[in-house]
Amino acid sequence: MAEQPVRSGTARSGRAMLAEFGQRYGILAALVLVCVGLALSNEFFLTQRNMVNVLRQASINGILAIGMTFVILTRGIDLSVGSVVALAGVVSASFASTSATAAVSGAPYPTLLAVAMGLGTGILAGAVNGWLVARHKVPAFVVTLGMLSAARGLTLIYSGGRPVPGLSDGYRSLGTADLFGIPMPVILFAAVFLGAWFVLEATRFGRHVYAAGGNPHAARVSGIRVENVRMAVYVISGALAGLAGMILAARTGSALPQAGIAYELDAIAAVVIGGTSLAGGVGRVTGTLIGALLIAVVNNGLDLMGVESYYQQVIKGGLIVAAVMLDQARHRAD
Repeated sequence: MAEQPVRSGTARSGRAMLAEFGQRYGILAALVLVCVGLALSNEFFLTQRNMVNVLRQASINGILAIGMTFVILTRGIDLSVGSVVALAGVVSASFASTSATAAVSGAPYPTLLAVAMGLGTGILAGAVNGWLVARHKVPAFVVTLGMLSAARGLTLIYSGGRPVPGLSDGYRSLGTADLFGIPMPVILFAAVFLGAWFVLEATRFGRHVYAAGGNPHAARVSGIRVENVRMAVYVISGALAGLAGMILAARTGSALPQAGIAYELDAIAAVVIGGTSLAGGVGRVTGTLIGALLIAVVNNGLDLMGVESYYQQVIKGGLIVAAVMLDQARHRAD
């Protein structure tokens, strides 16, 4: 009889260790299992060309998801990133277009100016979101839903509802160039990831982001300006949406006013699947990276298997719901 508590404690300890392992490495294990399954079922999956294609596909969503990670860590949400992708794309492309009907007068301007205009557009949209959320206490869902509609409308007004074609070679290099065989979008994605990882893990601002999301009241008491932090994360999200919009325009050779539709869903999915809690204060950008890669691998695998896009949307929706349910289960356990 005396041995029973020891065995019970050992069992609980084992379950706790298994749960901790699942929380830390479950998404990575899922990615590995999916890759192994696709490699065994399709001979083309592990080819170098396909792997580069997967990384290229993951780059835009990954950049958006990293910005979304900052926002969700502070208990926020940004539904506007898809529309900001389109708006930043057409604005920046108009400064890099060689087409007289689509370009700003005197364009194409230097690529650096076109990039600055794209980033500036994203930053401005993010600043408006952050200002309304942080300063005026309007719910983030409402603010960013409004920006989703407003930015899409501004995109159509600015472009006249037409694509912006004829982009300069320098601008197109953002999406088509490569370095040592690595596509430029992947390089930019890696740079954004490393920068975000450093900010969240090694800077005071990163600690403030976690504190503002984990316990806003305690953060204020400790002297953290929670409103400033919240505004800053929306600016970061907007800036990265602007970068993603330029990469997308450069890849396709023209900026499309209908670009970015539903991109916010993929970004949120990557963040939540990667383990960042919708309750705020918990998550890592490394998880977001793996989540974005998992979505890209699943999409690629379904394409290789000839699954229609309609079914892919259903599967992706299931992944999002499953990830949210897992997040809630972890939250209740804590």
